Amino acid sequence: MPDLKHALRLGVSAAVLAVLAPLSACGDGDSSPSPSSRDELGGRATLDLAIASAVVAPKEEVATYAVGDAEGYFAEEKLKVDVISTDGSVAAVQAVASGSADITPADAGAVLAAREKGVPVTAIGGLVRNWPWRMAVRPDSEIKTPADLKGKKIGVISLASGSAIYARAYADDAGLDAAKDIELLPVGVGAQALSALQDGKVDVLALFTQAYTTIENTGATFRYLANSDAFEGIRSLTFAVTERTLKEKKDVLTRYLRASYKALLFSAVNPEAAMRDGYEVFPRLLTGKKADDRIGDDSKSLDAWIRTAVPAAGEPESFKDWGAISDAEWNKTAAYTKASGQVTKDVDVAELWDDSLLRDANDFDSAAVIEKAKAAK
Repeated sequence: MPDLKHALRLGVSAAVLAVLAPLSACGDGDSSPSPSSRDELGGRATLDLAIASAVVAPKEEVATYAVGDAEGYFAEEKLKVDVISTDGSVAAVQAVASGSADITPADAGAVLAAREKGVPVTAIGGLVRNWPWRMAVRPDSEIKTPADLKGKKIGVISLASGSAIYARAYADDAGLDAAKDIELLPVGVGAQALSALQDGKVDVLALFTQAYTTIENTGATFRYLANSDAFEGIRSLTFAVTERTLKEKKDVLTRYLRASYKALLFSAVNPEAAMRDGYEVFPRLLTGKKADDRIGDDSKSLDAWIRTAVPAAGEPESFKDWGAISDAEWNKTAAYTKASGQVTKDVDVAELWDDSLLRDANDFDSAAVIEKAKAAK
């Protein structure tokens, strides 16, 4: 990875884990997961899913979980899936490691970092395949190129987030000293992030594409700085479990992956129907409004996330190899993780990555899913 060959001077601190906030498997998610979630209940297997986000939004929790639930894909696989919300990927991986959850779609960097620390986590399937992070400025900003970031303040979601790691990597890739030439300020997402940029608290935002779309739905506009080729092929959200869970629940995990990838395909074909499923499973997404008043903007936000999780080219009919991550992609992701300071040693990808479930997870009728999605209202 020539553009990131120099070590990034990040000084990334360990994230403080938030208290896990339980969400139920259906409805508004206000009740705790079933205490018997490790058992077989009435012929159904149960799994606890940790979402790497403290706030439910139009992204993976809708495109995979809510659609999987509402469209019956989990039921077809005889699965009951309970959800807990966590404060980011580090906390989500910790939830899996501690046994509070069975599986999480967490950032690959957090999985790699946990593995280096001796946590027996294993990646079993990819989710977000296209680099989701972007740098954005006000349309009238004097910042035109990455090099113009010198001396500027960059708004990140939090200092322990993937957006902070990306911001430092972006500066380093531009030939700047990430420790001296830029300043990172936590601004969250949504209206808080927009206000920080508009009020001049920060000069640039470092967010993921879906977060920008949600803000743009309010009428705000941004000008985006280009990502270099250094960021192409780096993987983001990846399904991870412990080695023990993989050994003991291979069949259950395969069924979960298959249901999730079917749900993702459904969502790619019909984001609006997927978003309505999101409202059904997570009513809090409506924020007290009617679905018809929110569906347009929320569908755009969801579609922006979906585009990071499906092939960049082609139509849904051509999508295949769900969850696959090539050796080249893993090597580039591992190199980025090391360069960014998340890990300190070369990672043995063979010990981390187990794709043995993906053949069966891809064994479903794509045409039937697409037909159902096209017919959905």
